[in-house]
Amino acid sequence: MLLIPAIDLKDGQCVRLRQGRMEDDTVFSDNPLQMASQWVEAGGRRLHLVDLNGAFAGEPVNGGAIREIANAYPDLPIQVGGGIRDEATIEAYLKAGVEFCIIGTQAVKEPDFVTRACREFPGHVIVGLDAKEGMVAINGWAEVTDQEVTELSRRFQDDGVSAIVYTDIGRDGMMSGPNVEATRDLANAITIPVIASGGITDIGDIEALCQAQTDNIMGAITGRAIYEGTLDLAQGQRLADQLTGS
Repeated sequence: MLLIPAIDLKDGQCVRLRQGRMEDDTVFSDNPLQMASQWVEAGGRRLHLVDLNGAFAGEPVNGGAIREIANAYPDLPIQVGGGIRDEATIEAYLKAGVEFCIIGTQAVKEPDFVTRACREFPGHVIVGLDAKEGMVAINGWAEVTDQEVTELSRRFQDDGVSAIVYTDIGRDGMMSGPNVEATRDLANAITIPVIASGGITDIGDIEALCQAQTDNIMGAITGRAIYEGTLDLAQGQRLADQLTGS
């Protein structure tokens, strides 16, 4: 299981939000490239970049910082989300060196967009599903829909999606531990690999995810915990390697 450092970009800075609220942010750095370097040097094997402004604007806003990181680490798998609503944006990110584009809001509003994107960019599409009490949220988590996470995930099983990033909004940025049960249930219900997100606090959470009785949890995104030092990235990845044999 991969431990994936998150770099959330707001107004060109690296921040962490609590429960997705743009007004409740903590700034950790005004140099995204330097922050990316820190996590790569700590042993990160993939980076998770989120354009928070883009998620609300519906188009890339912090693309310059993302391109700078991708250029600096051409051999590192980078996944990007936030404001990806059309094929042109995906194409631009892939040309810039990003490996995976995460489709969130648009996957919920227009599921056929995922089908088309997977056909046009095979192996480069991830679907990001954010949930509150099992129901999908969109538009930067500002709107909770009446669609259930598991059912919507099944909709994408035949499209060739590389992974589902599943975020429990209630846990994200709260340092309260991930929703292991919901993540496990989703992973067991679909064939698409699942990347857990939201609430990871310490090494015990990594152990719990690794022991969730499913082989379909391929990774875990961590943000505030590694920024505030309650989780050591290198130590967490070593434990994940030991417990999952990857």
